[in-house]
Amino acid sequence: MTIEAADIVAVADLLESPVLLVGHSSGAVAALEAALLDPSAFAGLFLYEPPMPTKELIAGTAGARARAAFDGGNPVEAMRIHMRDIVRMPAAVIDAMFADQHMRAALSAYAAAQIADNEAIDALGVGIDRFATLEAPTTLIEGDLSPSHLRERLADLAAALPNARIVTLTGQGHIAHLAAPDTLAKTIRDMAKQVLHL
Repeated sequence: MTIEAADIVAVADLLESPVLLVGHSSGAVAALEAALLDPSAFAGLFLYEPPMPTKELIAGTAGARARAAFDGGNPVEAMRIHMRDIVRMPAAVIDAMFADQHMRAALSAYAAAQIADNEAIDALGVGIDRFATLEAPTTLIEGDLSPSHLRERLADLAAALPNARIVTLTGQGHIAHLAAPDTLAKTIRDMAKQVLHL
């Protein structure tokens, strides 16, 4: 995560100021870490449900079980653990996903990266007091259909960040960039107008 944050700052340094930093899920975690690394690099932050370990780890013991399954040669079970016990998706949704051969293969191919991602986030440790110094205007996006733990973590971030607001996307979950891209793009443009004075 430290490397990803440094990469984001390096890219921002190549861009014409001001820069609005947009991140989704673990990308939003990296965005927060980048803003902490160089607060002056960003005019604002737009963060869609960062799975930040605010009061508890993201993966924890479930992450250890997913890692053991993957290392034991079972990427399908590793991703089942991820979806069921870390993301906390409904069992029926998970069963439907893994019943599809192509979806199962795609998820299995992604297992190594997903487990590493979970471990990188948990390595940050529990707690978000370090973000209390981030003054950049921050829009925190949630879907009203998203897992409750993601919305709870978002509320924790909103309380910690001095200049944050939460925007709820009605009828959406964690993948509005796929399910409602126009709605999400409009929300990003609205923030860009505010912080970039477009």
